[in-house]
Amino acid sequence: MNCEELRDQYELYAIGVAEEPERSEIRAHLNRGCEVCMAGMKRAREVTAIFGSAAPPNAVPSPRLRRRLLASVGVEQKGFGWAPILGLALALSLFAVVYFYGRQTTALQEMALLKNQLRTQTIDLARLNEAFAIVNGGDTTVSSFGNGPKGKIFTSKSQGVLLIASNLPPAPSGKAYEMWVIPKGGKPIPAGMFQSEQNGTAMHIQRGAVDPNADLVAVTMEDEAGAPQPTSQPLFAASVRSLLP
Repeated sequence: MNCEELRDQYELYAIGVAEEPERSEIRAHLNRGCEVCMAGMKRAREVTAIFGSAAPPNAVPSPRLRRRLLASVGVEQKGFGWAPILGLALALSLFAVVYFYGRQTTALQEMALLKNQLRTQTIDLARLNEAFAIVNGGDTTVSSFGNGPKGKIFTSKSQGVLLIASNLPPAPSGKAYEMWVIPKGGKPIPAGMFQSEQNGTAMHIQRGAVDPNADLVAVTMEDEAGAPQPTSQPLFAASVRSLLP
């Protein structure tokens, strides 16, 4: 396999779930000092490390979410697995609660909770897929920022912008963070509102084509409704490397 065929497998290799023959191919490329794969793996390890640090310390991904993530990138899990058995056990448990004890309200609450959890996982999976699409873009560039809030900005003129930050305190009530793409010599272009987590981490994605003259990506604090132009000094900014071919 060539490096282009292996590009979408770097993150899976970095987190230890790549399957054959891709796993052996990447290992072989790395063993012979392939510069393309070494650079791709360096980026993949950085991204997976940032994603890992952004998760709550006691978070445990569900097996169902893991299976859906692997399926979304074309990795088929083999074997019968425990999912059908656990699903049947859950269904029987809910039936027993209603049938034997008549606690219909409790059963409905449990079902509503499961639906909410599934909806949250689906949203998280969609965001993760969007993030990987930007990271793996053939025209993606990476910029870092620090001095207070720290993190990286991945910019793809065809896919969009991905911001991953740490040490970014939650915005006060009525306020939110707003990202801007600033073309060279032009006015800032709004690129979406976002909030940080209680632990100071944040991941914001703005999908869509990016102005080819983009020179900076910056973040300010604005009213929750957003602003057409910045009303305060940027909290941080990062230069965007040339997006032109």
